[in-house]
Amino acid sequence: MNVTESSFMPYTPVKTAVIGYGFSAKTFHLPFIDALPELELCAISSSQQSAVLADFPQAEWYGDAYQMLDQSDAELVIIAAPNDVHFPLAKYALEQGKHVIVEKPFVTRKEDGAALIAQAELQGRVLSVFHNRRWDGDFLTVKKLIETGQLGEVKLFESHFDRYRPEVRQRWRELAQEGGGILYDLAPHLLDQTLALFGLPQAINAQCRIMRPQGQTIDYYNLILHYPDHLVHLHSNLYSPEPNLRFRVLGSLAKYEKYGLDPQEGYLKQGIQPKEESWAREEPENYGRMYRESETETVVTELGAISTTLRAWRMRSDLVRPILYQREMRLITLP
Repeated sequence: MNVTESSFMPYTPVKTAVIGYGFSAKTFHLPFIDALPELELCAISSSQQSAVLADFPQAEWYGDAYQMLDQSDAELVIIAAPNDVHFPLAKYALEQGKHVIVEKPFVTRKEDGAALIAQAELQGRVLSVFHNRRWDGDFLTVKKLIETGQLGEVKLFESHFDRYRPEVRQRWRELAQEGGGILYDLAPHLLDQTLALFGLPQAINAQCRIMRPQGQTIDYYNLILHYPDHLVHLHSNLYSPEPNLRFRVLGSLAKYEKYGLDPQEGYLKQGIQPKEESWAREEPENYGRMYRESETETVVTELGAISTTLRAWRMRSDLVRPILYQREMRLITLP
C-alpha cells in the first residue's frame, strides 16, 4: 500500500515519547514528530534537562528512561539511546504496553532480537526498527532502476558509506563497548537496503579492521554477500575525503553510478524542517548517471521521504501494526 495523504482517515495523534537527546534523536526523529500531524510529542528522557525544556517546552522531561516508561502516557516510544541499551529499554517499554521503534542497530545480539519479537507478539504491540535509509532518494532511484529492468540482470551491487574522519572523537560510538564502531553504526543501513532489494544472501564474507592509530572500535569493513546470480559489496571506511561513491550497480544492460549522500540528513543538520514533501529534492549536479556501451544518461534522483517511516505509525486502539509493518523480521549477526 502506498502511503499518501489520501490513505488516511481522521485520527487522533499518537502520543510519542523519545529516549535520548543526541544526534539521532535531534536530527532524525524529533523534526519529523514535530512536522507530522499523525504524531504528538509528549515526553523526552535525557540527561540534558535544560536543552530539552528549552527546545521542546510542550514535552515532559524525565532524567530516567524507566521512570518515563512508568509514568508517561506515551503510546509510542522511540529509542534513540546507545546501542548497548536498546534491548533492556525496548523490553521494558513493551512490558509497559508501549509500541516501540528502535534506532538501528535493532540489538547487538540475535537472541535479544528474537526475545523482543516474541515479547511484542505476546503484548500485541508493534515493534519496528527505524531504517530511515530505505527512504533515501538515491536508494529509491536504484530500486526503481533494478525493478524496471533498465540495468538488466544485476551482476554486482556496490553500496558505500565512506567518510573522512581520521581522528578519533570522544563519542560513545568510538568506545570499545558492545555495539560501538561503524560496523554497527553504518552497516545496518546498507544491509537493510540490500535485504529490501534482494532478500537474504546465501553466504556473507566480512573483513573488518581498526585502521586509525588511536581507534578502539572497527573503523573499516568490507562485506561480500553472495547471491545465486550476483554479488553485493558493502563498504565503509573513515579515510575517504569527498567525493565518495555511494552506489555502483553493474547489470547486463547498463551500469549506474551515484556519488554523494542523500540530502535529507544534510538539510536536517542545517535546521531545514521537513514541512513540505519537496524539501528532500536533490540538486541536479548530484544526480547519478547510467552508462551503456555507447551513451551516458543522467538519472534524476527520486524524491526522498524519511517521513514515510514515521507517518506509517498512525495507530488507533484497534490498529496495532503500521501500514508498512511486515510480520517477518530478519536477524543478522554482525561480527
